Amino acid sequence: MKRVTGIGGIFFKAKDAASLRAWYKRHLGIDVQEWGGAAFSWTDEAGKPAGGTTAWSVNGADNDYFAPSTAPFMVNYRVADLAALLKALREEGCQVLEKTDDSEFGKFGWVMDPEGNKVELWEPPSGR
Repeated sequence: MKRVTGIGGIFFKAKDAASLRAWYKRHLGIDVQEWGGAAFSWTDEAGKPAGGTTAWSVNGADNDYFAPSTAPFMVNYRVADLAALLKALREEGCQVLEKTDDSEFGKFGWVMDPEGNKVELWEPPSGR
């Protein structure tokens, strides 16, 4: 079974999220959107679209989306078959969170790594 197939997103907290977003936009040219982040479209070696995106987002320090982790970041990994991977992780003794989410953006599940970091696993919608 294929497990992680790529990075779907990088999310982190900031004491002053609005100012940090503005810094990244001004100095690094990241096209920060109203929702607080940017989506980087994938391209091949020639620069042609390759059918995928990686999300990048700055969250406020009070955001609890990363809970139960206390880390100020979370990485989202693309996976091919979320249900099969979560089952395998449970069988391997990993701390898989019971909650899953199925939305227009795809299927999401979470596992805690051995250092207490919440890891988001994302199966994109079919055809994406």
